[in-house]
Amino acid sequence: MELTALVLLTATLFAWALVSARLQRADLTAPVVFTAVGAAMAWSGVVDVSSPPEAVTPVVEVTLVWVLFSDAARLPLQQLRRDVGRYVRLLGIGLPLTIVFGWLLALWFFPHFGLWLALLVGAALAPTDAALGIPVVTNPAVPSRIRQLITVESGLNDGIATPVVMVAIAGAAAAAGLESAEAPGSAAVELLIGAGVGASTGALGGWLLRLARRHGTATEDFAGIGVLALSLLAYTAALAVSGNGFVAAFCAGLAFGTCAGRRGPAELVFVEQMGGLVSLLVWLTFGAISVPTMLANFVPLTLVYAVLSLTVVRMLPVALASIGTGLDRKTILFVGWFGPRGLASLVFALLALEALGAVSDEAVGVITATVLLSVVAHGISAAPLAARYGRAAAGPEPGGPVPVTPAPGRGLSRKHTAVPRFRPKWLRR
Repeated sequence: MELTALVLLTATLFAWALVSARLQRADLTAPVVFTAVGAAMAWSGVVDVSSPPEAVTPVVEVTLVWVLFSDAARLPLQQLRRDVGRYVRLLGIGLPLTIVFGWLLALWFFPHFGLWLALLVGAALAPTDAALGIPVVTNPAVPSRIRQLITVESGLNDGIATPVVMVAIAGAAAAAGLESAEAPGSAAVELLIGAGVGASTGALGGWLLRLARRHGTATEDFAGIGVLALSLLAYTAALAVSGNGFVAAFCAGLAFGTCAGRRGPAELVFVEQMGGLVSLLVWLTFGAISVPTMLANFVPLTLVYAVLSLTVVRMLPVALASIGTGLDRKTILFVGWFGPRGLASLVFALLALEALGAVSDEAVGVITATVLLSVVAHGISAAPLAARYGRAAAGPEPGGPVPVTPAPGRGLSRKHTAVPRFRPKWLRR
């Protein structure tokens, strides 16, 4: 059975490489396709969802490590000073309010969750994923400052939410009396250790790579592999000293992006490509494990919560955080709506399922329903709403345009430049 699943998995990856462009034109993105394939594999009995394979956990953890590291390292912190007030408000006010609103709503709708599982739902659904809104962040009709605002938010909010998710999982495990549980206070100490280890590892690694380039001791062909290893080094080093590896990966990415110099972004490409590959595996695992869990625990309130999570819980904090930033109503609504939930949320759900088992089934079902609804709703609305907003916002940008850092693809759709087809000389005659 495991060999059959492996054959289907590799065949799906190859088939996606062959027809991805055509499927994307029909709005069938990688998350939709691989989630559907995973659900079909579970429904047909190819994979046993009652006892998830042990190999799932390392894949999920490595995916989160590479996503956190690459998102943080890709941000051009030196270029963000002009609109730093907007970023700070969105991340320092909007994100905490989103977590709190989601937490309180989960407590109201599902009181049997308790404080910790409700916090898990609110925190896991707070991060956004700009890669699911590629038509928004790549459409030149949308003002560059707004595209950069959405990209920066999605690049940082998953790392900021990670500590809250980890503490929530630890609290839920302690409340359930699980043997592997640790106190939330211990989890908080691990976060501080992870931040210190990650920042020092990323800064030292970035400085050493820049020094090696300057003296010609490092080949460019291996630099990407070196950065990939650096992200895993930060993660494993934090674990070795009882720190939180995910926070370490995020802080390492921030430090690396600051210290690696001008060649740093180019050296991140290999990390992003590997992250794109494993993210496809996570979407497939999500369909095979989380979707059946959602269906088994589905109640009408789950759908209501998902709708409110994507609208009120997201858009009201964005509106409150945007007071005094100079953004008009159309822009606030646009930024508030384009907060798609994606890879980080489902990785958090799978980590909770692995750590808590059946205790987290209902909470994971709520997270799953919200992510699935977001994939559909934001996927359908991204291109038309971006074009409509771009027409409404036409004209010179106040303060001038800014360079936009593209969101990592993670195996998702993005615009490509057409490459001329090669024709042999004998066909050119």
